[in-house]
Amino acid sequence: MPGSDPAPPLAVDIDGTLTDENSAVDPRVLDALRAWPAPVVLATGKALPYPVALCQFVGVPTRVIAENGGVVCFDTPEIEELVIVGDRAGAERVAERYREAGHDLGWGDLDLTNRWRETELAVNRDSPLEPLRELADDEGLRVFDTGFAYHVTSPDVDKGEGLKTAADRLGRAPGDFVAIGDSENDAATFRVTGESYAVANADETAKREADFVMESEYAEGFLEALEAIREE
Repeated sequence: MPGSDPAPPLAVDIDGTLTDENSAVDPRVLDALRAWPAPVVLATGKALPYPVALCQFVGVPTRVIAENGGVVCFDTPEIEELVIVGDRAGAERVAERYREAGHDLGWGDLDLTNRWRETELAVNRDSPLEPLRELADDEGLRVFDTGFAYHVTSPDVDKGEGLKTAADRLGRAPGDFVAIGDSENDAATFRVTGESYAVANADETAKREADFVMESEYAEGFLEALEAIREE
């Protein structure tokens, strides 16, 4: 276990890690997050309102990395800060050119997936990937697959960089943290934390970068990881 504390701070993904296979949050994780005796940072590819709402409804302090590291938000009695990095204008140009080429972002007219994004673009995985990559390259951006969407973002933005910012605000080093996740976007977090756990449903990139791969999938794997951390 990193550091000498009775429990390390956690950096935890949401989709595929705290949820079931239908993307519903497993109710068992709520008590587990509330009871963890060290800071918990929720790190997700979703736009900021989603993890902020989850923190509030779970009843844990708002410590959030959103948009794959593009947004870091703390709203606690000790820290109130919002950090935004990335090239939203470039992502919007990609979206415009993608539509002009006859492709659809895949979320319908309302598009709640992108409505509150500050730094990136998310495209449904049923939409064509190669033209999206070509347009992103033209804008100096990158595309990666979280398993839930294709994300168009700045090449220097990822969850690992977001965790460095979050750790600094907590007076910690990234290596003090233990990370738990399931996807390519979690691999960047795994690389900077002291230990990392991939749940069994994780993609190959996450499994390759993780220190440990759980036997259980989804939220069951998250709970298994917590138990493994406690036993160290």
